[in-house]
Amino acid sequence: MAGETLITIIGKVHDEPQQKFNDDGSAVTRLTVVTNPRKFNKQTNEWENKPGKFWECRAWNQGKMLLADNVSNTLKKGDNVVVHGEIETQVWKADDGQNRRGDQLRIEAIGKDLRWHQAPANDVPAAQPAADPGGWGAEPQGGHGTWS
Repeated sequence: MAGETLITIIGKVHDEPQQKFNDDGSAVTRLTVVTNPRKFNKQTNEWENKPGKFWECRAWNQGKMLLADNVSNTLKKGDNVVVHGEIETQVWKADDGQNRRGDQLRIEAIGKDLRWHQAPANDVPAAQPAADPGGWGAEPQGGHGTWS
């Protein structure tokens, strides 16, 4: 891999992912992810929304890697996601005969942004407190110093 332009975007799934199959049977899932940049205005002491950027994204199945299937079956409109992929420029001839071009993101990895999603309660059992709370993350015991 040399010369690719890889980026990571954080945004929301704008529309329902749509899966299609090519003539050779390979699957591709298309979705649009929108990012909404915000900037803090020091004069008004408030956050301001800037115009959103819409990213056309494609996920492909490759061999045993079922990325297109997983995106289609897991994500839905409105989900907050983190997407990592390569920017690709597509060129096509429009109905008026003019050449057109546009960028899209070929997804390498995608997942829900867990800052905004809550896992279902039955997915992961709750952690049980240990009888001896020593170790990483434990409150300091007497004589062992204090947290700073």
